[in-house]
Amino acid sequence: MDAQSGVVVGVDGSERALRAVRWAAAEAARRHLPLRVVLAFEWPRHHPIGEIDLGESYRDVVRGQARRHLADAAAVAERAVEGVEVEQRLVDGFPTPVLAAESERAQLVVIADRGLGGVSGLLLGSVAAGLGAHARCPLVVVRGVPDPEPGAPIVVGVDGSPLSEPALAFAYEAAAVRGVALEAVHAWREVVGDLDVATLLDWDAVEVEERALLAERLAGWAEKFPDVPVRRVVTRERPAHVLVEQSRGAQLVVVGSRGRGGFTGLVLGSVSHAVLHHAHCPVAVVRPDVRGDRQ
Repeated sequence: MDAQSGVVVGVDGSERALRAVRWAAAEAARRHLPLRVVLAFEWPRHHPIGEIDLGESYRDVVRGQARRHLADAAAVAERAVEGVEVEQRLVDGFPTPVLAAESERAQLVVIADRGLGGVSGLLLGSVAAGLGAHARCPLVVVRGVPDPEPGAPIVVGVDGSPLSEPALAFAYEAAAVRGVALEAVHAWREVVGDLDVATLLDWDAVEVEERALLAERLAGWAEKFPDVPVRRVVTRERPAHVLVEQSRGAQLVVVGSRGRGGFTGLVLGSVSHAVLHHAHCPVAVVRPDVRGDRQ
């Protein structure tokens, strides 16, 4: 497996993690890439109640369970997509740093929105948030309905700044490889906090400016992906609310991990964080300092 070009999926033995495996296997097949299934193995800090010290036998039992979880996940991937190349990797360590390290050598990292806890729990509040801030490649959190209706679009949040470019690159590529439309969402309401200023603004003029800003951001990508139909959504509404609503009919929502302040901030911890928690489909988080089309 070429470590620089694979899709990585983190697992922990939970059913939700297996859903992420199926999604990752399908994505690896679309990209003609191998799949690496990774289980980060965290040793229990305490012995079971009533046991003083089971020594190596207990460690063997726990490690054996982790290996079975890993093998089961690999088998699910192979059944989900015939012919996909699957590699298994069992690693001693916490999920976030292990998967962050994997992201240095991957095109995409995929995890479930939450998992079992225990041996290698994948928890949205820790692993997904941590990887959203530190992954060196795009991150997909599989939540909601991972198997959408045929032809469901890709939705991307556009904040109007150059920091949106990696997210747009990822979203256009995702739409192109699936042969579906792209919905580009630019929402700009929640940034005006001063009521006195808000009453003086010409909102019609502001909307014209915001539509022009979105058109400018999409222009170059439309030339690069002429076969991808694009629907522009420009609205005076909270960005997180709009993206969550648009996710109801989508197969993937793409957001940046942070944007600029002012009129169009998309920041992990506000918009991206809310979308990760409430979207009705898988969510891709693309940091502004990594490329969505890494080779």
